[in-house]
Amino acid sequence: MIITLLQQICIMFLLAGTGYLLFKGGKISIEGSRSIGNILIYVSLPCVIVNGFLVERTAERLTGLLLSAVAAILILLISMAVSHVFFRKDPIAEFATAFSNAGFCGVPLIVAQFNEGAVFYIAAFIALLNLLQWTYGVSLLTGERSGFHWKKFYTAPFFIAIAIGIVLFLIPWQLPAVFEKSLDFMANLNTPLAMFVTGVYFAQSDLKKLFFKKRLYTISVVRLLVIPMISILVLAILPNQLLELKMAILIAAACPVGTNVAVYAQLHGKNYPYAVETVVISTILSVFTLPLLIQAAVVVWGV
Repeated sequence: MIITLLQQICIMFLLAGTGYLLFKGGKISIEGSRSIGNILIYVSLPCVIVNGFLVERTAERLTGLLLSAVAAILILLISMAVSHVFFRKDPIAEFATAFSNAGFCGVPLIVAQFNEGAVFYIAAFIALLNLLQWTYGVSLLTGERSGFHWKKFYTAPFFIAIAIGIVLFLIPWQLPAVFEKSLDFMANLNTPLAMFVTGVYFAQSDLKKLFFKKRLYTISVVRLLVIPMISILVLAILPNQLLELKMAILIAAACPVGTNVAVYAQLHGKNYPYAVETVVISTILSVFTLPLLIQAAVVVWGV
């Protein structure tokens, strides 16, 4: 399990390295990375969410969907609460620690660790995470706390993706092959494009100075250790017969800072370089923390 995880992390860093070289070579600009971010938010990630629901409906999977949704809600609420306690006066840090890179980083790790079907168990997590980023996260960055706006909620691409996915899961109807294949292609853009954007972030960071910024380590400790360890305890409630579900959600919760903090900071004219730094340092440190957390879960859960 650990070897597979490390191999996938290495692949993702190679993809990020490609993005790094493309930016340094002038083939991708900052504006270009912003455009890629829009493709990820409005096309690729919604397709990943819908794709996660395209599995055979069984009583076991229906139970798994409900349990994974409840676990996702609990862990995300805890993540937001913990982040608020630590970083209530730093909106970017609060956003960064609350939301992991579950879609861009978690999906390929889970597929490599288990199989495509395991993504079903984090479909709710990814959907809710992105929905919360789109609403609560953006309100943190912009300072607009005037209340919840239903229109913003139900017009979010991730809400639409959830609704489509649940309908396709519940009804006994197979998507035509041409649509299913197209959906696959667009969902498969997620990992390479996200890693290219991460590489662009790497290229904009001064790595020498980056490693001497204590604030970034505090953010990384909360994102990569504190919240995942709490998640391990929450998931311990579930029986070990649901190990694949538990591990999938843990990996999603233990991923580094989501690249969307930088995407949204850029889109809303906030401190983009700082947001980039939180992504870069936590992504580098996750190479060490993710395997340790998997081992810790094995011990705590007694598997």
